[in-house]
Order: sequence, then C-alpha cells, then structure tokens
Amino acid sequence: MTGPQLITYDDAAARLTWRGAVEALRAGHRLPRAEVADMFLGPADATLLSRGAWIDGLGYGVKSVTVLDGNAARGLPTVQGAMLVFEPDHGQLDAVVESRLVTEFKTAADSVLGALCLARPDSARLLVVGAGTVAASLVRAYAALFPKLESAAIWARRPEQAEALARTLGDVGIPVTAAPDLPAALGETDIVTSATMAREPVLKAEWVRPGTHVDLIGAYKADMREADDALISQAALFVDSRATTLHHIGELLIPISNGVITADAVRGDLYDLVPGRAGRQSESEITLFKNGGGAHLDLMIARYIAGEVG
Repeated sequence: MTGPQLITYDDAAARLTWRGAVEALRAGHRLPRAEVADMFLGPADATLLSRGAWIDGLGYGVKSVTVLDGNAARGLPTVQGAMLVFEPDHGQLDAVVESRLVTEFKTAADSVLGALCLARPDSARLLVVGAGTVAASLVRAYAALFPKLESAAIWARRPEQAEALARTLGDVGIPVTAAPDLPAALGETDIVTSATMAREPVLKAEWVRPGTHVDLIGAYKADMREADDALISQAALFVDSRATTLHHIGELLIPISNGVITADAVRGDLYDLVPGRAGRQSESEITLFKNGGGAHLDLMIARYIAGEVG
C-alpha cells in the first residue's frame, strides 16, 4: 500500500470545477443514505468540531477543524483543519485533504445542486445576499451551472463590501454588480442565495416575487436565521438533509419550536430531489432550499477531490 495523498488548497483548487463538484454530490445522493455524526469539544469561542460520515459504496470520512473566534484579530484563519478519507473495503486511509478546500467546494455545490433541482430552468437573474468568501464562490458556481443566467447582483449591509466583491468577479462571464436596495433587488431576481451571519431574518416574504428560488446558507447555528416566518411557512420547503437540519439549525428549529410550521412542512431533501421524487410544482411557486451542510457532503466532495488530484 502506498501512503495517503496529502492534498492542500493551493495544490488542488485550480484543478477542480464547479460542474465536477455538483456532479459528485448528485452521484453521492444516488447511493444509500449516509450515516453521520458530529462532535464538539472546547469552549464556545474555541471549539474543535469533528464531523464523520459513512456511505455504503463510498467509504468513510472525518473532517476535524478548530474554530477560534479570536484568531481574526491575530491575522490567523478562524477555521483550520483537515479531512481524512478512508476507502470502503478495508478502511485504509486514502487521503488527507485541507478542510478549506473541501468546505469551499461543498458549500456552493450543495446550493447549486438544490437550485438545479428546484429553480426555474429559465432563471436569468441571480441575487447574492452577503459579500464574504462564500458569496464569491456562489457567484462562480451559479454562473458555471446555469447557462441562461444573464446577470448577478450582490447586496451587503456595507455597500462598499458588495462593490468591492463585484469588482473581483469580472471573469465569470456575466455582469456582476452591487445592489443598493435589498427589497428592490429581490423583486427583480429569479434566484436569491443568502450567505450571511444573521441572527434575525434579512429576507421577508413580502419582498419575494412568485416563482423565485430561495437558497439559504448562512444560518448554521440554533440561534441563527435568514428568512422570516412568513417566507418559511409560505414557500415550498426543502433541505439538503433532514438529518442535519431539522433539529439543529435555527432556520427551521425556531419556527418549528414556535408552532409556525411542523417538521412535516419539509417536502424533501436531496435524496428525494436528485431522483426526482420531489421538486417544484408550478412556475409561480416560491421554492426554498436550506443548505445545512453535513459530513456526508464533505465525504462526497473529498472523494471527488482525491480522484481529480490522484
């Protein structure tokens, strides 16, 4: 046996494609449902997070990262870590992949796969809410996978941040601009994808026009949310995985706890969407996809990365 591959972000990022990442997730959701588990250790502001998954036919994976809130002030990354990938037959270690690489491609590809299953095929206008690192990946991934996309707009609480990000995305093949007014931008878009750190809703149902696809990424803790109760209750609601979203993420946990919706309001996850057992019912329907992430998605993407680099 040769040693495991050691794969860093700088070595591999340029060799990967958004289409390849999305297709890896699509293929992974045709396999049996994953078994997943998370472990948290340490204080709230200096946590070790380990997420593991097993998928029959694909193997085993564990991504462990430290999340230290104080690192930004020291000029250090807030999140640092690696993913271990084990082959399915004998449990041998195949690859050690820098976590940043896995997370970047997993996060945007997860959302785009949901949109390919739920958004109107003729969607021409994209709105990104938030202007951080994830927002840049979202513009690139959506532009690569939606051939009828004609433009993208970015809205952020700090307009200068949206303008600065838009200027860096001149190579994506469509015009990218900063949106000065969020309600007005929502009234003109076909797909809105939100990646913020909001703890109070930033998207309101009254601003979203019929037929829009809403993609929610940012709320990943129990006290975080990006969409208001009306949008959550009125839209056709889907998630990437019931197991990693329903009772863990504020976007769903809070409205369920308050009696706004029940868990049964979720019409399906990617295991239903990919084979076509669930999806959009009409052109005017507002669809909403909650991207919650999960170790099984990390494993699917890490397998794709290892295959491309190897």
